[in-house]
Amino acid sequence: MTARTNRIALLTDAAIELIADGGMRALTHRAVDGRAGMPPGTTSAYLRTRQALIEAVVGRLAERDRGDLAAYDLPTGTPPTPAPQLDADDLDALATGVAEVLDRWLSTGRSRTLARYACLLEAVHRPELRGILQHGTGLRVQARDLLTRAGAADPDRQGDQFVAFVDGLLFDRLVGAGALSAAQPGTAASRADLGAAVRTLLRALTGS
Repeated sequence: MTARTNRIALLTDAAIELIADGGMRALTHRAVDGRAGMPPGTTSAYLRTRQALIEAVVGRLAERDRGDLAAYDLPTGTPPTPAPQLDADDLDALATGVAEVLDRWLSTGRSRTLARYACLLEAVHRPELRGILQHGTGLRVQARDLLTRAGAADPDRQGDQFVAFVDGLLFDRLVGAGALSAAQPGTAASRADLGAAVRTLLRALTGS
């Protein structure tokens, strides 16, 4: 990793924390400099415009999310050809892995999750930022592949549904009414509850 890449990672990590704490209004070049402990003007030297800063933040979020998926042995790239079929035990293991990641995004990765949603909402009002939605397409491709291997009747449509349902589960537990009754994120109870929800979803989509 180059010095420039390291510096941008540091700046975007600081930007993520700013967005999580104060929303998109809190995101300014000067505020990022202060949060990162850098001299004034550092952020603008690397990421001159607000759009460039937001795009860099989204790229950093995607990079760190891929790291989480890899850490829990969830697919992040192109599967082997031909890919092995998935049975009921595989789906249970997948549900457990997805639950681990979701719980991480609700606990130690909470700031990243809040920042991700804030960036997506920003793109609704700024068409030039709609490209950030492309960072979510990889998960849909992987979900379609997994459901194909699990014998789903319509894996393309159901793969997209799986990602949408899981994202809704995450949103509900983070900022929705589900946060009022769900187990404390970062606990075994939280992971078990999330795992049960994902397992139910997978069984419904695959007819298992």
